[in-house]
Amino acid sequence: MGATPTPPGPLWPSPRPLWQASYADVANAQSGRDLTGPWRLLLLGDGSPTRHLQSLTGLPVEVEVIAMTADANPGAEAPTEVTELKAPLLRRQVWLRCGEQTLAWAESWWNQSTAAEHLQQRNQPIWKSLMAERAELYREVDGLALVEAPWLSQGLGSTGPFWSRHYRFFHQGRELTVIREVFSPALEHWLGPAEARAPRHTNRHDDLQRL
Repeated sequence: MGATPTPPGPLWPSPRPLWQASYADVANAQSGRDLTGPWRLLLLGDGSPTRHLQSLTGLPVEVEVIAMTADANPGAEAPTEVTELKAPLLRRQVWLRCGEQTLAWAESWWNQSTAAEHLQQRNQPIWKSLMAERAELYREVDGLALVEAPWLSQGLGSTGPFWSRHYRFFHQGRELTVIREVFSPALEHWLGPAEARAPRHTNRHDDLQRL
């Protein structure tokens, strides 16, 4: 297992979007591209990505915490939904690994008091921390993008661009956190290609030859 890169400061800058789905498409569980079914479920569904990774690989998800630090000025690189969180804010960045493979990178924004309440186990996936409290949660996917960054390529062991999404967790009608996730193309080993490929044109003679 290769070492993941170390950020030059306390946090990595959010990866640069190359393409973003429209809000209307995402709100209607559409991608605006020809995503295949398994990737559509991963990116636009409301299931837990860490549970998906564990189910796909058959291995537990290990969390490598890059940083959990105050973020006084999230700036333009943060999803707009972060403005709905009450200051002061904390930002958490992690790598998600199954066995030898690093399969995702994620960052999340929290009110600092809320983070202290729900993230007491630093190296535990967020869904495990929240499910341990039997909290009733609602996940709303707000954005879908293709992103790239040299450090992502190094950490995920693959060239980009990479599929990314961001969403909010709500608890009792209140926004709990905003989470951005970036997934490794290595997931195509289990899910197949992310985008449908045009079928190869054949003619009747070719079809008869294969019979």
